[in-house]
Amino acid sequence: METEQLQGMNTSNRTKEGSMSMDVFHEKAHFWGRLTIWAVIILSLFLPAYLSYVLGYHPGWTVILNGLAAYAGLIAVVWVMEPIMYFPMLGVSGTYISFLTGNISNMCLPSAAAAQNAVGAEPGTKKGELTATLGIGAASLVNKLILIPIIIGGSFILSNIPEKLEAIFPLVLPAIFGAVLAQFAVKKPIYGVIGLTVGLFINLTALPIYMKSLSCIAITVSICILLEKAQEKNKHNNRR
Repeated sequence: METEQLQGMNTSNRTKEGSMSMDVFHEKAHFWGRLTIWAVIILSLFLPAYLSYVLGYHPGWTVILNGLAAYAGLIAVVWVMEPIMYFPMLGVSGTYISFLTGNISNMCLPSAAAAQNAVGAEPGTKKGELTATLGIGAASLVNKLILIPIIIGGSFILSNIPEKLEAIFPLVLPAIFGAVLAQFAVKKPIYGVIGLTVGLFINLTALPIYMKSLSCIAITVSICILLEKAQEKNKHNNRR
């Protein structure tokens, strides 16, 4: 009896220590994440501000606001949707790194999913978040090492890419999403079938492109939550 109590106390202490460690980790992630993102925002605004007010190339606020309105009208929903959509997979630190480096859907998210799958970590857990952070960080470093020579010699590389290879580029992103879907659908195939069915149905509608993505996510998640609740209810009734 005393041994069991000691084991329970040790487990409780480890859980508390783990929670405290993650709290400290999140606190530092928020600090450095906000600092680096604000630094990038300032640096991004520095060049247009320099061109506008130092060199005198300001186009006028009417042009700027019209361009912003036209751009926001197409993808403003993404500014809200993407952080909510990706956060459960990326975690706190992974979200900061992903939105700092970019290429979330075609690099950061697949890298996080692949890393979690490799070590058997579930998304949304402490292990899953740390694994996603390491995977995204490694992918970002590799991406920069590849991008630097491409940026330096980009025109030469692009001019020498065969036409047949260029025709493949539009298929890369769908292939990545398909691989991610297959990876998670293996665990719960019914959810994969639901996601594909909803996606095919929504894409046949006349909704705007940005609304199609939002609708697919909202409908698929809602159906899956309802199924989970129904399964839990059935299990509860069977136990009685």
